[in-house]
Amino acid sequence: MKLTKYVLGTIFSCMVLIACGGKDEKKKEGFSYENKKDTSKSTEETNANEIVISGNDLMQFDKTEIRVKAGEKIKLTLRHIGKLDVNVMGHNFVLLKQGVDIAGFAGKAATEKENQYIPKGAKDVIAFTSLIGAGQTTSVEFVVPAAGTYDFLCSFPGHYAMMKGKFIVE
Repeated sequence: MKLTKYVLGTIFSCMVLIACGGKDEKKKEGFSYENKKDTSKSTEETNANEIVISGNDLMQFDKTEIRVKAGEKIKLTLRHIGKLDVNVMGHNFVLLKQGVDIAGFAGKAATEKENQYIPKGAKDVIAFTSLIGAGQTTSVEFVVPAAGTYDFLCSFPGHYAMMKGKFIVE
């Protein structure tokens, strides 16, 4: 019990020090922590047919709701804005068909490491991106399905509980 408290205390202290450090640093002009430069504006403002969603090291998407029009062809871009490797904190975007059980799908996906956590022959999926890590970007183009509400998630093991949202088709 004492060891557990010591370990948790040490981890907490390190997190506080990391979070507080570097505030007085000056960034060089044009410097970015990301591996890939993205000059586009945020999400739907750039083009109604282009959607950008980001995932981070805290297992969060920056959007929990996406609204689109039925029948349109869209390009969905996923950006990993964290610093952790794909093997530790990989993210993808998976759009499921209506009525698919998220937990059931995620359970099947968790065993498919060699297939980027997408079950082989998955009939429950409308579209998905590749699995990416820190600073990487990936995209998928697809035609928006019929009007209704669909679920999306990250299928990396354990992420679906926090990295999910609604894809609303009008």
